[in-house]
Amino acid sequence: MELEGPRVGPASGTAKQLVLLLHGVGASGDDLIGLAPDLARSLPDAVFVSPHGAEPFDMAPMGRQWFSLQKLDPPTMLRGAETAAPVLDRYIDTLLQEFGLTDAQLALFGFSQGCMMALHVGLRRAGPCAGVLGYSGMLLGDAKLATEARAKPPVLLVHGADDEVVPAVCLQHATHMLKSIEVPVEAHLRPGLGHGIDPEGIRLARDFLSRCFALN
Repeated sequence: MELEGPRVGPASGTAKQLVLLLHGVGASGDDLIGLAPDLARSLPDAVFVSPHGAEPFDMAPMGRQWFSLQKLDPPTMLRGAETAAPVLDRYIDTLLQEFGLTDAQLALFGFSQGCMMALHVGLRRAGPCAGVLGYSGMLLGDAKLATEARAKPPVLLVHGADDEVVPAVCLQHATHMLKSIEVPVEAHLRPGLGHGIDPEGIRLARDFLSRCFALN
């Protein structure tokens, strides 16, 4: 299938960067596109695209998902990510061609299940993207990472200490595994935050994206 979803920007009129926003399970591209105006404060030349997940959400009559989470064991989730990855990869290639950009001008921003997809795809593309931002998610397929990681872009991980959906220990695990294969990681545990993104998380994203795109 072909992905689609809302777009915002660039504020300057000419796209020099692409930020792909990947939503969590049961949501849609409309969920994260609302972050674009805040992020665009530091990125006037960026186009923000927030595609709807590859499949209808299979546990409710509305929403989308990248893969099913009816079974939460790691091997099943990894197979789901592996199935969704080619669809997302093709969409990224289409967008880069549309805007005349390269992977070096791309950042992947994922929340929850979208974080899983951003990490999975961002580490396996042939060319390294500018950066991967993962919020309230987890790293899948870590046993395969050393052999499958083709790119090692800088990664920002942000997680709520009180996350009731994805345990905060997933932040520590992902950070450890990524550093073990020499991926540069910046990790932040947000005290008092549940399964969500707070204003400090957005500030961290703006600073990180500015560095990734060498705008500072």
